[in-house]
Amino acid sequence: MKYECIIIGGGIAGLQAAIQLGRYKHRVLVLDDNQGRSSICQSYHNILGYPNGVSGPYLREIGRAHGEQYGVHYQDERVVDIVYEEEEFIIYTRSNKQYRGMRLLLATGIMDHIPPYESLGPCLGLTVYVCPDCDGYEVKDKTTVVMGSGNTGANMALTLAYWTNSIIFVNDEKKEVYPQTYQQLEKLGIEVIEEKIAEVLAEDSSFRGVRLESGQVVEGERGFIAYGGNQVKSDLAAKLGVERLGNQHIITDGRSKMTNVPHVWAAGDVVAHSEQVTIAMGEGSQAAIWIHKSLIYR
Repeated sequence: MKYECIIIGGGIAGLQAAIQLGRYKHRVLVLDDNQGRSSICQSYHNILGYPNGVSGPYLREIGRAHGEQYGVHYQDERVVDIVYEEEEFIIYTRSNKQYRGMRLLLATGIMDHIPPYESLGPCLGLTVYVCPDCDGYEVKDKTTVVMGSGNTGANMALTLAYWTNSIIFVNDEKKEVYPQTYQQLEKLGIEVIEEKIAEVLAEDSSFRGVRLESGQVVEGERGFIAYGGNQVKSDLAAKLGVERLGNQHIITDGRSKMTNVPHVWAAGDVVAHSEQVTIAMGEGSQAAIWIHKSLIYR
């Protein structure tokens, strides 16, 4: 089958776009490797309609089911290459399959640099967080351990001082912190520990603190991760000549979400925006609307 639109990325932006395009009765395929941000977040707290939070895996599950009602096709595939020839995109996957489409939406997202501590996974989104705009509120007046690296971790600690005056920054990788940043930390009474973390302490999804290599236990009610080095998944876009910023985020038209390459759109966290679920949803819908227009008015 030749699809009218292929969406690469089955996270929040891609799923929302697929629903909208499915409602337009277009032939739509979503390719996803199930490695996105939303696949590991156990709860989002700032989404309209979910005052008690909602998990990323749940949103992905109901989003896919919603799209299937409109005939959207889904394949669990990792895309490794894309070429454009004879007015169609040819998508190549790791399993040596090919898919062809007339329009392309890149919703490949980003992936946070999350250290491989065994107890961390069940806490993500519940008692350990990565985004202060999403979840700064969740550490309000709670003892919070910032697990991070150098200036990235230090700046996260400073940001969270808006919410709590009980913050401990563990410079896990012991990278440099600028002297002026240290001064700000001291001024706010933020404790800084320059030592490697040996273990994250948790009871199921409840963060309890960290154990350092020296054996010292740093107790906390909430945790934040701030190591820097997040991966913006825009390499496929670059192969097509899509324009990116220096930080590798894709540049799109603010109105249509189209990139500089004809018939290629982008939406969600791979685009330069605030990296919010609600914005990703909006961008997915917006891109879908203009993809539809391009198909019916071609």
